[in-house]
Amino acid sequence: MKKDAKVLILMGSDSDLEVMSEVAKILEEFGISYDITVASAHRSPELVHQYVANAKNHGIKILIAGAGGAAHLAGVIASLTTLPVIGIPIKAKTLDGLDSLLSTSQMPPGVPVATVGINATKNAGLLAIQILALSDKNLEKKLIIYKEKMSDEIKIKSEKLFKIGYKKYLQ
Repeated sequence: MKKDAKVLILMGSDSDLEVMSEVAKILEEFGISYDITVASAHRSPELVHQYVANAKNHGIKILIAGAGGAAHLAGVIASLTTLPVIGIPIKAKTLDGLDSLLSTSQMPPGVPVATVGINATKNAGLLAIQILALSDKNLEKKLIIYKEKMSDEIKIKSEKLFKIGYKKYLQ
């Protein structure tokens, strides 16, 4: 693992990489160092155990896990650590990701996983950033600016819609 990584991103399969890359992008936008890897709760449980067991010693503060289908990865990770775990249910070919959402979110008492929406990787990254910002004032300032920018963008869209009407807006 990288020496300065604060977040470890794990995915159950490399087929999840396109979706999970959005976590990396938002972390990069905020200047947060991370590691990203593939480790399956079912096909390589020893690898998952290895990553999680070494995470805290390597300075990892938050683990983000994305998986589809049975989606046990986040739960397995949460069972092995006291670090915060954010689960991302990945939309699979069946059930539009609802199976993944339920598998990720329905954890037994004592094994919490903060679960975002299906394929909501950006929100997972932002949640990790918000957790890290609790002890980093510079990061907190970046978040404030980010949210102000989002608000400004909505105001511009609202003014445009009001000015030209919905028909022209949709063109």
